Amino acid sequence: MAGVRRRVPRQADVARLAGVSQATVSAVINGRARESGIPEQTVRRVEDAVRQLGYVANAAARSLKGKGNRLIGVHSFESMFPIDQLDFYHEFLTGIEQQAVADGYDLVLFASTESADGRRHIYRDGTNRLALADGSVLIGVEHNASDLARLAGEGYPFVHIGRRTVPGADISWVSADYATATADIVARLAGLGHRRIGYITCADRVDVHLDKEAGYRTGCAAAGLPELMYVIDPGHVDDAWLDAVLATGLTALLLEGAEIATLVAALLDARGLTVPGDLSAVVLVNLPAVGAPRWSSLRIPRNEMGRVAVKLLIDLLADPAPAPARHVLLPCEQLDDITIGPPKG
Repeated sequence: MAGVRRRVPRQADVARLAGVSQATVSAVINGRARESGIPEQTVRRVEDAVRQLGYVANAAARSLKGKGNRLIGVHSFESMFPIDQLDFYHEFLTGIEQQAVADGYDLVLFASTESADGRRHIYRDGTNRLALADGSVLIGVEHNASDLARLAGEGYPFVHIGRRTVPGADISWVSADYATATADIVARLAGLGHRRIGYITCADRVDVHLDKEAGYRTGCAAAGLPELMYVIDPGHVDDAWLDAVLATGLTALLLEGAEIATLVAALLDARGLTVPGDLSAVVLVNLPAVGAPRWSSLRIPRNEMGRVAVKLLIDLLADPAPAPARHVLLPCEQLDDITIGPPKG
């Protein structure tokens, strides 16, 4: 009859059709037939019944019983699904998918719903929503430190893409080596003759931003340059602010994000200033192909980070014994020189 949904077959249905107990069905579908002493003929009857009914083992039930599902979760505290190929997170997710497929794992995407405070949470009514998966890869700039600490305390296997400092917990993560890459950029600019290199950032920052800042400070110290930090809200990037910045005699800029870079590029263009003719500039993140200036930018190994995160998670799953958190730093890819040149004059 149209509109009537067929009931999903259960183990009891398989047992009834095969003429065996439900315990026998459970042993067969969980790969314990031989150790349970079940005859081969009985195994075949159960398998025939499974195929005939279209029975599928309940992954959630298997997870609650501590059995692996070969499922890897992907979770973010911010909105990133669906995405297109221009999205910053696309390459991370592609790497995660490629490695999971290569290792024979399925993926489950967890999109948190927001609570009354507007924040996203892993736990709902005290329950870890990621528990359906054997372990999870967490991704995104936003994060909930209390949820991460709780996950770690419960021993749930997970790997975070991007370094995260969580009070009271040491978590496993995979990150790009932003500090080294940024210090190298400062050294490259200094080698071209730049003596006043500015660093522009926002006030709302996480660990990866602090790593880039540390690299900038290291690079300045190594080259004997002054540290010229500018912390600015994107809404305050205007002509008056740019006048004050340029008045300090800067010849090169490092910009922490794409949004500020786009705003600064528009202001420079309105004044007829060119990059790198009048000012060298480097953006410390991958720039989108559309809607951002064509400036030199840090090339983050996003696909590799996704792959390595899955590999690390599978290693953790293979050895359930408690072990210290693992941290992996991957080198950034070589920087282009589109907007890097010697100082004007």
